[in-house]
Amino acid sequence: MKQTIRLVVPVFAIISMPAIAYDVNDQLSIGGLLAGAIQCQNLSDAPGFEDTCEYAVPLQPEMRFRPNDTDEIFFKFGFAAGNGLNEVTPFKVSPWAASLESDVKNINGRNRDYLLTAWYKHIFKLSNANTIDATFGIIDSRQYLDENAYANDEYTQFMNAALTNGPNVFLPSYDIGVSTVWNAGRWTFSGVLMNIGENIDGNNTTFLGVQAEIQINNSLGTGNYRVIIKNTSKDFLDVTGTQLERRESAILSVDQELGDTTGAWIRLGWRDDNAAGDYDTLYSGGIDLKGAAWKRQGDNIGIGIAYLQGGSQAIKDTTLAEAYYRWRLNNVLALSTSIQYQNDHYNVGVAPEGFIFGLRAVAEF
Repeated sequence: MKQTIRLVVPVFAIISMPAIAYDVNDQLSIGGLLAGAIQCQNLSDAPGFEDTCEYAVPLQPEMRFRPNDTDEIFFKFGFAAGNGLNEVTPFKVSPWAASLESDVKNINGRNRDYLLTAWYKHIFKLSNANTIDATFGIIDSRQYLDENAYANDEYTQFMNAALTNGPNVFLPSYDIGVSTVWNAGRWTFSGVLMNIGENIDGNNTTFLGVQAEIQINNSLGTGNYRVIIKNTSKDFLDVTGTQLERRESAILSVDQELGDTTGAWIRLGWRDDNAAGDYDTLYSGGIDLKGAAWKRQGDNIGIGIAYLQGGSQAIKDTTLAEAYYRWRLNNVLALSTSIQYQNDHYNVGVAPEGFIFGLRAVAEF
C-alpha cells in the first residue's frame, strides 16, 4: 500500500506556547484550548484504504461572564484545520472524537459555523447542599449526561469515540436546548431537552435525556454511578428506509477509585433496533494509573477496551482497544501518545483491521 506522511508544524508549535489565560475582571474570563494531533494508521484487509498519517488542529476559545454567584453566561467557539484520519479510515468508530474541520461547519444543518455553545445558567440555592442549575441556549448534552472521570474527554483522555461516549446511542451536541441539574448531596439528577436541526437522516429531531447519579465514598476511594435514559421523536429511518422511528437507549456509566493511584471505569449501553443504526450494544471499560506511582504527579496512563455489537446495518461487530500515556509538562500543556487497535466484522465481505498510532498536544488556557 502507498504510504503518505505529512509533517505539520502547527501540531507541535504549541509545545512552546505560554499560558494565555486572561481574567478581564472578577466577572469576566477568557480561556479555551488549542490542540493538535497526528495519527497514523497501519491496515490489513481494507481494500481502497491506505496506510497514511493525517493531522488535525482544533482551537476552542471560550468566554465566561459571572455577574454574581448565581448567574453565568458562556460562549464557546470551535475552529479546526484538518479532519485527521476520521474521513480516510475504514473503521466505523472515529479514531479521534474531537470536533474537527467538518464538524464545526453547518452545525446540525443550522447553517451555523464555528459557534458551538452559547448559554445562560441560573443557580437556585435551596440550601448549602441542595441546588438546581437551570441552563438554556445552544448546549452540548455531553456536558450533562454520560460523564465519566476516566473516559469522557477526547482532549485529555482516550481519543477513540467508543471510549469517550457510546457511539451506539444518540447524544447530540451544539444545538438549542435546556438542561436542569439538581445537586442534592450525594445524588445528582440531570435532564436535557434539545431540538436538533438535522439528524443523520436529515430530519429535525427532538431529544430528551435524563440521568441519575450517586457518589459513594468507601475504603477504596470515590465512586460515581450513573444511569442514563434517552429518547427521541420519531425522526429516524428504520432499516427499510420507509418509516420513521424513535431512537431509545440506556447507559450505565461508572468510575471508581481503587486506592490512591488507580481507578477503573465501565460504560454499558443499549439501544433499541427500531431505527436503523450501526450498533445496538456497547460494552466498554478500562483502568487509569496515576503518575504519582512513578513520581510524576501530573501524568497518567489510560487503558480501555470496547466491544460493539452490530445493529440493523451491514456491520456485525467491532472490537477495539486504546492505551495512552499523558505527560503533563506544566499547568497549560500536556502531550499524549496513544496506540489504538480496531477490527470491524461485517456480515458479508472484508473485516478491516489495524493499528492507529497517535501523538497529541493540548494547551488548556
